[in-house]
Amino acid sequence: MYFIDYHIHMASRTTDDFERMARMGCVLTGEPAFWMGFDRSSPESFYDYFRQLTEWEPARAAKYGIAHYCWMGINAKEAEDVEFSKRVIKLLPEFLELPTVLGVGEIGLHKNTKNEVKTLELLIDLGLTRGEQLLFHTPHLEDKYKGTRIILDLLRADQRTDPTRVCIDHTEEHTIGLALDEGYWAGITMYPVSKATPSRAADMIERYGSDRIMVNSSADWGPSDPLAVPAFITEMRARGHADSEIRKVVFDNPLKFMRQSKNFPAEPFLRKMDS
Repeated sequence: MYFIDYHIHMASRTTDDFERMARMGCVLTGEPAFWMGFDRSSPESFYDYFRQLTEWEPARAAKYGIAHYCWMGINAKEAEDVEFSKRVIKLLPEFLELPTVLGVGEIGLHKNTKNEVKTLELLIDLGLTRGEQLLFHTPHLEDKYKGTRIILDLLRADQRTDPTRVCIDHTEEHTIGLALDEGYWAGITMYPVSKATPSRAADMIERYGSDRIMVNSSADWGPSDPLAVPAFITEMRARGHADSEIRKVVFDNPLKFMRQSKNFPAEPFLRKMDS
């Protein structure tokens, strides 16, 4: 079965992972800008990283028949210094014009601090002013519920927000309903310790249905699995779910969400899948 991992950090993965993912049916990856395991010391460091996401990674993925798209933003872990963040935000419009950039992301909150919220407000304003899609990181573990509520409150307060073009990612059992009830896309991340598992993801699909829900691995430099989406497919099949329902979650839904981006050439991509 073809699948899309719409949130995976391939810059921190080996080329062998691209090969394994392709063999398992991956045809497209979405790579949000994120924290690389350490705080960057200058806006120029971000600039080089953004170049990596828009130049090197698409070429690396293409060798294995995988289309690579990305998101531009400042991850919440590096958003505490508001003045520094403003300097990085000034770089984003240049990259948001590039043909493999889907929108602003991943942006959000880490510890729900006032400075994180201020930086997030600037990023939301940039995205909505430009008419970009938005991909949100919600906090880990005990900070998740409060952080998700803060993000939803910020979006609700801005009349420019179109929930159909926004994904609230890393949702879990206690937050997925919050996103879905307000009309947003909900992402379920299958990542050890701090997020969900394929089994828990299947539980949530069985409870909430498959509309506006996507699953991803968010695989990065930590203990994580770039084949988490195939593991979810196996789990769903073991529970007796039809392939059409599984395909909706792992392929149709992320494609429907991503094709809203002005930079995503949906028709050529679909023709390639049909060939």
